Amino acid sequence: MTQILPEDPLPQWVPTPQSIADARITVFARFLENRYEVRTHGYQQLWQWSIDDIPTFWHAIWTYFDLGDIPGPVQSGQMPEVSWFPGAQLNYVEQVAAHARADRPAIIAVSEDAPVREYSWQELLTHTAAFARTLQSLGVQRGDRVVGYLPNIAESVIAFLATASLGAIWSVCGQDGTGYAAAARLGQLDPVVLVTADGYRFGGKEHDRRAEVRTLRAALPTVRGTLAVARLGQAIPETLSWQEAVASSAGTALDIEPVAFDHPLWVLFSSGTTGKPKGIVHGHGGVVLEHLKALALQSDIGPEDTFWWYTNPSWMMWNYQIAGLLVGATIVCYDGSPTHPGPDAMFARASDLRCTVLGTSPGYVLACKKAGAAPARDHDLSAVRLIGVTGAPLPASSEMWLRETVGGGIAISSISGGTDIVSAFAGGVSTVAARPGELSAPYLGVALDAFDARGASLRGEVGELVVTAAMPSMPLSFWSDPDHNRYRATYFDAYPGIWRHGDWVTITEHNSIVVHGRSDATLNRNGVRMGSADIYQVVEALPEVSEALVVGVEQPDGGYWMPLYVVPATGIKLTDEVRDRITTAIRTTLSPRHVPDEIIEAPAIPHTRSGKKLEIPIKRLLQGAELDQIVDPAAVDDPSHLAWFASRNSSSTDPGEPS
Repeated sequence: MTQILPEDPLPQWVPTPQSIADARITVFARFLENRYEVRTHGYQQLWQWSIDDIPTFWHAIWTYFDLGDIPGPVQSGQMPEVSWFPGAQLNYVEQVAAHARADRPAIIAVSEDAPVREYSWQELLTHTAAFARTLQSLGVQRGDRVVGYLPNIAESVIAFLATASLGAIWSVCGQDGTGYAAAARLGQLDPVVLVTADGYRFGGKEHDRRAEVRTLRAALPTVRGTLAVARLGQAIPETLSWQEAVASSAGTALDIEPVAFDHPLWVLFSSGTTGKPKGIVHGHGGVVLEHLKALALQSDIGPEDTFWWYTNPSWMMWNYQIAGLLVGATIVCYDGSPTHPGPDAMFARASDLRCTVLGTSPGYVLACKKAGAAPARDHDLSAVRLIGVTGAPLPASSEMWLRETVGGGIAISSISGGTDIVSAFAGGVSTVAARPGELSAPYLGVALDAFDARGASLRGEVGELVVTAAMPSMPLSFWSDPDHNRYRATYFDAYPGIWRHGDWVTITEHNSIVVHGRSDATLNRNGVRMGSADIYQVVEALPEVSEALVVGVEQPDGGYWMPLYVVPATGIKLTDEVRDRITTAIRTTLSPRHVPDEIIEAPAIPHTRSGKKLEIPIKRLLQGAELDQIVDPAAVDDPSHLAWFASRNSSSTDPGEPS
């Protein structure tokens, strides 16, 4: 597969000797030397040790973060049947409560056109205790499911913590999806309590969701109590109000139920774009260990940070941001659009809130770039030290633009992982230089590799992203998959005993990672494989292009058609001249073999609700599949965007000759 980056791009951000010495990961390395007599020099050696001696590494993480006694071995078994810390007990909420303090807020709740609301740590814990007591009054016990249909508000965090404190299991869907979409996911869990809201704010508008709440409640016959937040000041009949649910908060003690390491914490759902949404079950212990490592060691997030990742509760980054509470950081819950009232509104709010760690998506970065935003010029970003980006590969051009416009002293960390492990496999590291278009390094404890089709390890070549040793935050199971057959088929069919994630990656000579896109969406023309992300980096960098999508369509007669769909920038028409510019950019930056067979103007590109382009469903539509057979419209950001693609299939389009 041809790569669009220079063979060895120069680092665009380099940590200073002082920042390396002060970094928490350096402190952890000294701890290893003193406590375990493990001596490493630099991040690469530390990572290598962490995957060579996985039991000792995770034992050290447990000990470093002072999680209590370890009654037995760290792990037993082989992937996918691995047991971690048998006999150990803990609770996610214990680690949150341990960081309570009086001098900084726990949560900053922000909404469009509404006053900022701060929740102290004491207020967070007392509201959590009161809400837990309300759940108990509704009969909620260990192992019961409490579900949410909520926007990204502080009440959502409190409801989750209260649920987890009881040993009950949490799951949530954002309110940007319909009640039907939420029911397709949450209904699988037979929940006993629903927590919801009357609506949310986005793009300067209030979105009343009371009708969707009625739809959802009607689809959840096991629910015996509904608690509602009056976000827009509207009452929902036959519900207990949030105010009533936390009314007894004064003086309420938070009782936290110790649970086994592998006791279910939450159920996250896959997008549902390739079949019925999978309920992915994660445990208390695995999430606590992984998130402490990822936030404190990899990103150096701690008690003095204000941490805001733009997300919604349907995306795993919501769970990832809550982990800021595990390390004592202040987290930001934002209910609204990142581009309201202007393209750079997220940077404006980050400036006002004095955020130190800010998280966003490649799509938002590209939108700011196209709009000509200048974040550092127009806003005071002096408090920001780290910007994280995930959701899709971050093109080198976007990363360079971001670095130029936010300031060279701010680290930019592109990370890649997924709902599957509710964390990242690789990304930026506070002690490792960052190169544009690359993820700086695999994360500690992640035995990341790239395999060819035969299972041979690759360097400098494109291969399947695999993980060759277990991680504690790998799923306990899929919901309603008692024999683990669906779980094994999802990750372990390609390479027995090895986790195959489904991404095409290149591991470079300096152990960084280039992500080329999903391997199940790989373009394969005449045996030459290429990643869709490589094409997007070139095409979407052009000022005439707002967004693009490319697919490779195998045809019944053995032919192969590779169209490129382009949404032109505002005020631009997809003329032959613009098509020629796109073709020339691909031909000269990538190779002639990357040039699409046809460049087609599209009204919009459909995405999952977490922002991923729907390459596989659109490919299947173009091959003639029916829309209702290949994708749940409720899993799409705007289902109407799919109708245009559904009307075009390979039998009604003349592929023509390659350009």
